Amino acid sequence: MIPDNPLALYVHWPFCVSKCPYCDFNSHVRTSVDQQLWRDSLLADLAHEASVLPGHRLTSIFFGGGTPSLMPPETVAAVLNAAKRHWGFAPGIEITLEANPSSVEAACFADLAAAGVNRVSLGLQALDNDALRFLGRAHDVDESLAALAIAQRVFPRVSFDLIYARPDQSLADWTAELERALAFGTEHLSLYQLTIEPGTRFHTEAAAGRLTIPDGDTAADLFEATRAITAAAGLPAYEISNHARPGAESRHNLAYWRYQTYAGVGPGAHGRRGGLATVRRKKPENWLAAVERNGHGLEAEEPLAPEMQASEALLMGLRLREGVDLARIAALAGTTPDALVDSRAVARLPDLIRREGDRLRVTEQGMLLLDAILPEVVKVAVPA
Repeated sequence: MIPDNPLALYVHWPFCVSKCPYCDFNSHVRTSVDQQLWRDSLLADLAHEASVLPGHRLTSIFFGGGTPSLMPPETVAAVLNAAKRHWGFAPGIEITLEANPSSVEAACFADLAAAGVNRVSLGLQALDNDALRFLGRAHDVDESLAALAIAQRVFPRVSFDLIYARPDQSLADWTAELERALAFGTEHLSLYQLTIEPGTRFHTEAAAGRLTIPDGDTAADLFEATRAITAAAGLPAYEISNHARPGAESRHNLAYWRYQTYAGVGPGAHGRRGGLATVRRKKPENWLAAVERNGHGLEAEEPLAPEMQASEALLMGLRLREGVDLARIAALAGTTPDALVDSRAVARLPDLIRREGDRLRVTEQGMLLLDAILPEVVKVAVPA
């Protein structure tokens, strides 16, 4: 049973062995760090967050990065023990850790499972060695599949990521790659179209004309094929880029998309609690200094106006196949469901978005056009 005050916890480990050219996450290349200092600092940051967010029970914990599979299992265990002591664990809590599929990190999988991790998300990213080199990945296909096999033996739940819509990738190529991925039998897949993010090496390459990703029509064909193939295999899309067997959805990510309370600790981590948006200092050295000075790594706690909370809830929730409960979101804004949505716009777009009572959801066809639909139907300001 989910407790009355569920809480999701995100723990950020910012270090990687190398920086991927497509990555705009808060990740930093370090060959070594002071593990005891980082463990103590994470525990201090966690203790502060628990002190200002009492009365909750943890339903999910997610170690993200960076590359959290580089964390010593003892540190993972220490964080989990402290989180349980501060808040308590709900029955069946989901504890996920992102991992690179290298042989070195796979060797720690059993120890991570013993520490309490019960779900792993592997960054395979491609099942083609040329594509892996293009994406800047340190592993090859054989190594990643060996790591996947270990993960499936060690962890009760396994997911992995793939990136598609790569330069010169045909529909036939991606179909074959996806069908091969589905044959491994994991319960969850995260399938992302390659996007060029500002500040990345790929952005520099694209600006110089040295990198071109598929055009909009080709990307749309790949997107639609992805959803059809995964649905036929029993892993339908429950969110734009996430596919799972019924019941195997990422409970942690659902907490974000359903706009539930979540805490974030570690460099750059975000949270939502009590109408506040929290953000930790992003640069690892600045975060460490803040924890030493203040006992926590917070950079800001910004009150969110009711209208902004409603806007965020709509923006996140409409990514989900299940859609949103307009009555719940209206309560956040102190208004009515009809004040949130342009009913005439919804009526004009029945193939793309539908309202049934207070439930609003984007259709399968509409998911491809979500960014265009939101400004048309949502009355509260949608964040850029």
